[in-house]
Amino acid sequence: MSDDFPTRPELLGTFGMVATTHWLASATGMAVLERGGNAFDAAAATGFALQVVEPHLNGPGGDVPIMVAPAGGAIKVICGQGPAPGAATLAAYQALGLDIVPGTGQLPVVVPGAFGAWLALLRDYGTLALEDVLAPAIALARDGYPLVPNISLTIDALQETFRNDWPSSAEVYLPGDSVPAPGSLFRNPALAATYERILRTARRSGANRERQIEAAHEAWYQGFVAEAIDGFMRTAEVRDTTGRRHRGLLRGDDLARWRPGLEDPVSYDYHGITVCTTAAWGQGPVFLQQLALLAGFDLAALAPGEFVHTVIEASKLAFADREAFYGDPEHVEVPLQTLLSDSYNERRRALIGEHCSLDLRPDAIPGFGGPVFERPRDPAAGADAAIGEPTVARFDDRPAEGDTCHLDIVDRFGNMVTATPSGGWLQSTPVVPGLGFGLSNRGQMFWLDAASPGCIAPYKRPRTTLSVTIALREGQPWMAFGTPGGDKQDQWALHLFLRKVHFGHNLQQAIDAPAFHTEHFPSSFYPREYVPGNLTLEGRFGKDLREDLRRRGHRLVIDDDWSIGRLSAVAREEGLLKGAANPRFMQGYAIGR
Repeated sequence: MSDDFPTRPELLGTFGMVATTHWLASATGMAVLERGGNAFDAAAATGFALQVVEPHLNGPGGDVPIMVAPAGGAIKVICGQGPAPGAATLAAYQALGLDIVPGTGQLPVVVPGAFGAWLALLRDYGTLALEDVLAPAIALARDGYPLVPNISLTIDALQETFRNDWPSSAEVYLPGDSVPAPGSLFRNPALAATYERILRTARRSGANRERQIEAAHEAWYQGFVAEAIDGFMRTAEVRDTTGRRHRGLLRGDDLARWRPGLEDPVSYDYHGITVCTTAAWGQGPVFLQQLALLAGFDLAALAPGEFVHTVIEASKLAFADREAFYGDPEHVEVPLQTLLSDSYNERRRALIGEHCSLDLRPDAIPGFGGPVFERPRDPAAGADAAIGEPTVARFDDRPAEGDTCHLDIVDRFGNMVTATPSGGWLQSTPVVPGLGFGLSNRGQMFWLDAASPGCIAPYKRPRTTLSVTIALREGQPWMAFGTPGGDKQDQWALHLFLRKVHFGHNLQQAIDAPAFHTEHFPSSFYPREYVPGNLTLEGRFGKDLREDLRRRGHRLVIDDDWSIGRLSAVAREEGLLKGAANPRFMQGYAIGR
């Protein structure tokens, strides 16, 4: 599994490391560390900056899971995944004649959790004032930032939708009624004004840092932001992927009752390393079950084609179980203890043979789970296809799609944090007039079937694909890593981990290595496509490996040489801090000293 990599050096230092999906966000985080902030201050500032500079990948009205590992403290997950509105009953969608939640518009909107989660991180783990961590985002929105090409491509793909159906989005993203060019300086003064108004409200609450943060939360979830969202949801009839116009179900009361959760992680011990992820409202336990399945193989001894085959077949089994069993643990019981047990995975592991499986094979655990939905890919979907969360942001015969961001930070004090901001994409829902941002359409991940653990219900969290991971060695935080990519997040992140653990790759080598994934299970995003036997490879995989995989029955899709994955990672080992980021698409960078 050796390769002629890396494209960049693995960064080494002792002061701090910041790795993200955009260089301006990485620079923002490092600047906060240089000013004396800790990793959590830096993460909050970085998160707010990402909302500005990658609006096609996340936004203030989106979602975020955050995992924190404070020096000497317990690892925790801050859940910034907002739930469904109180009016989001199964009957409400069925009354509209729907059997699937639309991918865009007002009906898939859930409570925007990202803002509250970043505030909770800052309040409970940070040291700086809210003004200090919001200032970089405000400056970027007010003074401008250079557009990466995919932002321009996204706006171009949706310009007629903006003009004809989403005029509030046209006001922000079509200045002068034209698509802003790649590399041009782009401003979002409405968003800057929203954050400046929040800061004014916070300052009026007094000089106390915690009280200012609480006042900002109130301004968002009970004040002028909530009022604007409530009014827009009640009155705006927005055309969505059904081709019809609908009003939203989210109301101000839904925002007022919500607080980000603080949870214990779910973990699994693998080769002496403890891997921590979110609970089953997120996708993270899939990462752990893949490890539990692969624990029975000597991965380092496998030939390259056999390695890819074995990992992919394990992924198929773990993701099939995700479809059958995962849901919000506050609403359904998820049998994670069984799914991660040695006996269960020994039995499941026996299903991995020499040939590719073309079947979706979830297990049956009495008293748990529900039906698994298979929606074959429909090539005719074309122009009506969803705005979901793809492998990468690309634009060919489909409309502009959403994706995600990621950040990993470690500081000189030993604090470590990782987060995967997403949702609130400029292409998912129209901009709320006067606020400068749209809302999360994460509700598209619910099923409209009462038997499914992922069925929609009031105040229930969608079973999101968003994932964060921290690995511990000898009980100490060792590595934080992750990636955008929807259903692929816990495939690509797994490959980085395996290459680090079994093949001795440094962080940059593991990120640069040729990537692969499967779509052999229903997509989490509208219209829930399913591609049996799929195995997508970067073009750098050699001919012999491809032929080996074809002989095993895999249905190969050969992508471009550098096209899959947007991983980043930081680590603490051997007395050093380390950092690395994805070179694909020319915008992810790590920085540190």
